Amino acid sequence: MASISFRVSKDEERLIKDYVKVNNLNLSETLRNLILDEIEDDLKLDEERILEAQNRIGKEKAYDHTEVWEKLGV
Repeated sequence: MASISFRVSKDEERLIKDYVKVNNLNLSETLRNLILDEIEDDLKLDEERILEAQNRIGKEKAYDHTEVWEKLGV
């Protein structure tokens, strides 16, 4: 299994360690789950944006050139 390191301030380190201790959690597992949940949420939002765009495209009316000229009164 690979490992990833990142920098935090002493205060952030204390906060994180206190949190996992009080909640009887595993530090590595907790951080991994939080990061993966964040990535999953971001991907879900991207997927929702794509689906919304596809729905809008399906509802848009396409005009051919003769209809455009008629609408413009030309």
